[in-house]
Amino acid sequence: MAVGGDLEPGTILQAYRRGMFPMHLPDGHLGWWSPIERAIIPLDGLNVSRSLRQSTRRYQISMDEAFGSVIQGCADADRPSGWINEDFVAAYTELHRLGWAHSIEVWDGDWNLVGGLYGVAIGGLFAGESMFHVARDASKVALVHLVVVMNQGGFLLDVQWQTPHLESLGATTIGRDEYLQRLQKALSLAGPFVFSTG
Repeated sequence: MAVGGDLEPGTILQAYRRGMFPMHLPDGHLGWWSPIERAIIPLDGLNVSRSLRQSTRRYQISMDEAFGSVIQGCADADRPSGWINEDFVAAYTELHRLGWAHSIEVWDGDWNLVGGLYGVAIGGLFAGESMFHVARDASKVALVHLVVVMNQGGFLLDVQWQTPHLESLGATTIGRDEYLQRLQKALSLAGPFVFSTG
């Protein structure tokens, strides 16, 4: 939709309110994207397998307790197709400080961080940015918890791009016009997230 601009909090939040999100182009310029086919996860349509249900009982969950560690896990340079650079880490860490970005952390029995996700919440919108795991199903468990938190009428869980992994969990795609309609409804709602600095 656009190229350029900055990653200041106001710029990013205004973009989300208009249905856009930032990612760098291959040449390094900052791009603002609004896919024709937008991936969302219907809150009543998450696919939870038996093994995933068992995994939800194996881990401990927290919110906004280790945002910095989660975004660093997502930004690991060894991950395939990594796109989160230092500019994005700084920008979303600042959004977290201001109460707009949130993380869900997944811990093992020894309280080691083994997975999580982060994204931006505005009203009833949660725009999922990235997730990571270093133990089986840990990122999926974070997503299950996110859906539990959001599973009230009218909220919108945006995962931006469809992938086989997200599709297997129940993600579907809708057209841009429908997305923008749902977005406006979601933005008018009081959201489910209560910011905590941990």
